[in-house]
Amino acid sequence: MKLLIIIPVYNEEHNIEKVITQLKKYVPYADYIVVNDCSNDNTVSVCKEKGYHYISLPVNLGIGGGVQAGYHYAIEHDYDIAVQMDGDGQHDAKYIENIIKPIVDEEADIVIGSRFILKQGFQSSRLRRMGINFLSMLIKICSGTRVKDVTSGFRAVNRKFIKIYSEEYSQDYPEPEAIIAGAFYKGRIKEVPVIMHEREAGSSSIHSWKSIYYMIKVSIAIFTYRLKF
Repeated sequence: MKLLIIIPVYNEEHNIEKVITQLKKYVPYADYIVVNDCSNDNTVSVCKEKGYHYISLPVNLGIGGGVQAGYHYAIEHDYDIAVQMDGDGQHDAKYIENIIKPIVDEEADIVIGSRFILKQGFQSSRLRRMGINFLSMLIKICSGTRVKDVTSGFRAVNRKFIKIYSEEYSQDYPEPEAIIAGAFYKGRIKEVPVIMHEREAGSSSIHSWKSIYYMIKVSIAIFTYRLKF
């Protein structure tokens, strides 16, 4: 099966080299594409210097737009499985084989790398975990699908959902919405345990008042999907 790793990045000049080095070490058979979302640091310079495979978006689209561009790339180049992972080093490439295995074995259409199964490694703040638990409960109520780590951006999808997500994907804070969309499109969703790391450089896009906006926006989107389907 042709495997593509999608890596959306925004200002990850200090992290991207480590991410690509890990990919080449643990999944040397996989292709990858770095999707640069109009970074204003030296991310592109690092990619050029190291000879990384990358594309640059003409305008800043946010995390969802970056991931969706990767899914478009996967469709155009006929990939069977796409894995999305962050460019900040929090996602460990050694778990990619575990994440794609249920898809290879035809046991799942969507597989999510969950930090809350083993409860080891970086677990995020207590406040964020409360928010994640709330969104998990909301998705369960609206779709009947139970996923613990609904905000995990470390996940894999098969060809069916590569196509769906290339056509329909939330532009900001997309992870919970992608899960409920997957449920309503009759996707078989599975979680596998992973250990995540704390960001070593740069800063998260979600902080302070954005956390409140995030919860409101995503909750409304989940209810909207329920009405739509």
